Amino acid sequence: MNKKLMTPEMNELFSAILSLQSTEECAAFFEDVCTIKELLAMSQRFEVAKMLRQGHTYLDIANKTSASTATISRVNRSLNYGCDGYDMVFGRLNNAPVKIKEEE
Repeated sequence: MNKKLMTPEMNELFSAILSLQSTEECAAFFEDVCTIKELLAMSQRFEVAKMLRQGHTYLDIANKTSASTATISRVNRSLNYGCDGYDMVFGRLNNAPVKIKEEE
């Protein structure tokens, strides 16, 4: 990670995330920490990354996710020149979608 971003506060945030023990806990934490718009943007970028790794075209991705070509391009740049975070997670998930329990 960029050294300018790795502050004690950022490290504490990452430790807090690592302490979460279920998708329900994760959902509750992120819903408190993020705005709905931020959560939707992160989930959209994650879907874009999955589709790029599956070989979909920008047009297919834009049509399915409503992501702009600028967002798709940024995610593609992260996949090709980033820190390999997406691929690490994809490898661990085996591209299986993680379901969050619906509220009753």
